[in-house]
Amino acid sequence: MTNKNASPLLVYLAFAIVYIVWGSTYFFIQKALAGFPPFILGTIRFIIAGTLLMTWCRLKGEKIFDWKNIKYAAVSGILMLGAGNGMVIWVEQFIPSGLVAIMAASAAIWFVILDKSKWKENLSSKSTIAGLIIGFTGVILLFSEQVILALNTQQSNNQILGMVLVALAPVAWAGGSLYSKYHTAPDSSVSVNTAWQMLAASIIFIPGSFISDEYSKFHFSSVPADAWFSIIYLIIFGSIIAFSAYVWLLKVRPATQVSTYAYVNPVVALLLSICFTSEKVSWIQILGLVVILCSVLLINLVKYRKDKIPAGSTVL
Repeated sequence: MTNKNASPLLVYLAFAIVYIVWGSTYFFIQKALAGFPPFILGTIRFIIAGTLLMTWCRLKGEKIFDWKNIKYAAVSGILMLGAGNGMVIWVEQFIPSGLVAIMAASAAIWFVILDKSKWKENLSSKSTIAGLIIGFTGVILLFSEQVILALNTQQSNNQILGMVLVALAPVAWAGGSLYSKYHTAPDSSVSVNTAWQMLAASIIFIPGSFISDEYSKFHFSSVPADAWFSIIYLIIFGSIIAFSAYVWLLKVRPATQVSTYAYVNPVVALLLSICFTSEKVSWIQILGLVVILCSVLLINLVKYRKDKIPAGSTVL
């Protein structure tokens, strides 16, 4: 697939959306969990977002039922949203969103490890490897104080299980993303594929809500206004807008470049904490921000140079 056909302006806009909006979702997931149990939250979020997007595609006259693409979308949606995002939602009941963001940042590394077809290109690029290592180091610096506090505090069984799950979540997300990148027709509709991914994920959440007996304890009338606002934000901005931008970026840009969202999201999460909580910024956190920005530059350096190669060249 070539990225020369994609408008640079649209690429920059899509990256900005994925960087900023997804960074805010950690904050809003935790706020939504104040009113919604995790599996019900995932079901409502993705079934509404998927239905709205599918309805929009239908009104535009797009082809909805392409069974081959539906199968591909279902697999990638279950891996990314059902497993990857589902584990993040469940874990945020017990672990602060900042710590979850740290573990989720490892997705950028898993993109390189799991993308076998690009091993030669990625692993031979010193700037890419350096950027991945430096970026993860920056995320650790960003939340080092919270990490130390967590390590010095006795953890419950749910917190220990949460740490294991949040370590697995980036693997499922990266695997699903790469599956989506390589198993989708180049001319297929991004919106339709995204809608099927979200609908497939919503179905996966349903058994979990019954196994956890969430419906017997849940009442819509008891959901606070902040939780309603948060789930609406997650549906419109986190799912429909940001996830659509992400799936499109996977089609037109290299996976390692797209994966830099995992390093920028914690920065956004930190800024939200500063703005809406009493958290203060330390010098080590500022250092972490600088290190992360440098890592993103390093990861993209080779790709930026390749983009300057004369027409006729293809870059995946």
